[in-house]
Amino acid sequence: MKKLLTYLSFIFFINYSSAGIIDDAVQRGTLRVGLNPTYMPFEMINEKGEIIGFEIDILKKMAKAMGVKLEIVSISYDGLIPSLLTGKFDLIASGMTVSQQRNLKVNFTNPIIKTGQTLLIRKALADKIKSYKDLNQADYKITSKLGTTGEATAKKLLSKAQYFSYNTEAEAVLEVVNDKADAFVYDASYNILAIKKLGNEKLIFLDTPITYEPQAFALRKGDYDSINWINNFLNQIKQDGTYDKIYNKWFTKTDWLQEMH
Repeated sequence: MKKLLTYLSFIFFINYSSAGIIDDAVQRGTLRVGLNPTYMPFEMINEKGEIIGFEIDILKKMAKAMGVKLEIVSISYDGLIPSLLTGKFDLIASGMTVSQQRNLKVNFTNPIIKTGQTLLIRKALADKIKSYKDLNQADYKITSKLGTTGEATAKKLLSKAQYFSYNTEAEAVLEVVNDKADAFVYDASYNILAIKKLGNEKLIFLDTPITYEPQAFALRKGDYDSINWINNFLNQIKQDGTYDKIYNKWFTKTDWLQEMH
């Protein structure tokens, strides 16, 4: 009997521990998602104080498919993975690039979108700077956001230049706009919009990507059932046209910029 109880306890532990965040969210009635709402058009705060964006619309569809409510947990970008690992939310959805370093700590779903690092430079440098290689000199100042692959790219490919990190993308861009720095390194999808929203006709967009970066949702390691469900969900919305509608709303059209501060 003792052996049977031990066996049953072991089976219960296996089943419980492999339930996954999707099952947990369904039982709880809410899907808790951690993000940093400063990355337009993925997730950002409009003038009404609402968090809106490309990933937000995908998450709303995901929560609806699960039959649960969506709960957003806003947190600093560099705190996302530590907070995920301590269970403060179910998954990360913050335009996070899949990297080998991050993949040692978390598992990723299939990519939501693919992008790459690009440059916004001071207009005065248009004749001097034709690629990132031209910026790799000690007298140039480079900015990006703390804890991002933009920061990693700047440190790796522009190691001779001076680098400065900021808590938000907007702060880093405005340093270049205000002639306090020479270039901003960040995702192409963000820079396309930043030059319109923040550029004030003082920036040049070097749009040739200098890296290849798939972006995906991140979950705690070992939750393969949940990853399977999310991958199937992403495949479904990409096949039935839902994804294209959401993509066009945020990347093809720019009327939502009027809702921003």
